[in-house]
Amino acid sequence: MIPSVLQLALIAAFWVLPALAQPVHLIFDTDMGNDIDDALALAEIHGLESRGEVKLLAVTVTKDNPWAAVYVDIVNTFYGRPGIPIGVVRNGKTNDDGKYNRVVAERRDEHGVLVYPRRLHSGADAPEAVHLLRQVLVAEADGAVTIVQVGFFTNLARLLDSQPDAASPLNGRALVAKKVRLLSVMAGWFPTGEPEYNVKIDLPATRKLFAEWPTPIVASGFEIGEAIRYPAASIERDFKWAPNHPVAEAYRAYDKMPYDRQTWDLTAVLYAARPDRGYFSLSPAGTISADAAGRTTLTPDPNGRHYYLIASPEQARRVREAFTWICPQPNQARMIKSE
Repeated sequence: MIPSVLQLALIAAFWVLPALAQPVHLIFDTDMGNDIDDALALAEIHGLESRGEVKLLAVTVTKDNPWAAVYVDIVNTFYGRPGIPIGVVRNGKTNDDGKYNRVVAERRDEHGVLVYPRRLHSGADAPEAVHLLRQVLVAEADGAVTIVQVGFFTNLARLLDSQPDAASPLNGRALVAKKVRLLSVMAGWFPTGEPEYNVKIDLPATRKLFAEWPTPIVASGFEIGEAIRYPAASIERDFKWAPNHPVAEAYRAYDKMPYDRQTWDLTAVLYAARPDRGYFSLSPAGTISADAAGRTTLTPDPNGRHYYLIASPEQARRVREAFTWICPQPNQARMIKSE
């Protein structure tokens, strides 16, 4: 059935009206496969892009497993954006398959055909992350790029150390200072300073980045995502607009449904895309550092460029509601095709 003009207008009104402001030009750096919130955060980004609020420039992967990039490619392709470049870490951390990357990637239908199309057959087919990051940054206007990092600090620390190349005569630190306006990270645990996974897995990279990164950093600590959980009911109900959905399937592979999962990575994305909506408050300015155990501390400094997110119970409620609107955002082309 071909949708009517009115149906198309309603789809546009509710789902894909562009934001009045220019979209946030975003790079997503993820350890896809270690936890399930990375997958939902990528769906969130695609939902925001469909609303005209974000332009996803590239995805770089810090999990050193070949299936991580494949899963990212599957999700990008599923949402109708197969051309988004993907870069991968070499000699990185956590090389296990994880619970869902390979499961989703290898699923076949009754005819033996892969359920989810993709370009990549392996992470080995993707370019090295730092090389890609430099290429992407050079192509953007000065101060135009927001980076969301929800995995380890490996790729971005190596970016700081990168030397001039064919892409740019600038070294990594100078290139970041010129092109990036904000780094939004899921990292740390504030203000208690307990060790946190993303911080401690590649601790030297973490400490380097907090010490040397030349732009503002906003950290969404463990406590934020812990307090805001994505409802299982939404995964089971709101993603049914596609008979096979790689994010909903990943949730089922990660753990036995139903479960409400923490939204650690989603909060870093939401702040990066909508920093002025009042979803979060910010700590006083300061400098974040990490000790030898992976405990993070923000030392107040009015001239500091680091902050961490704070969410009141009312803000947490608003954030949760925003997630349930954004993350299940249907792909318009798939909706029209299914009519």
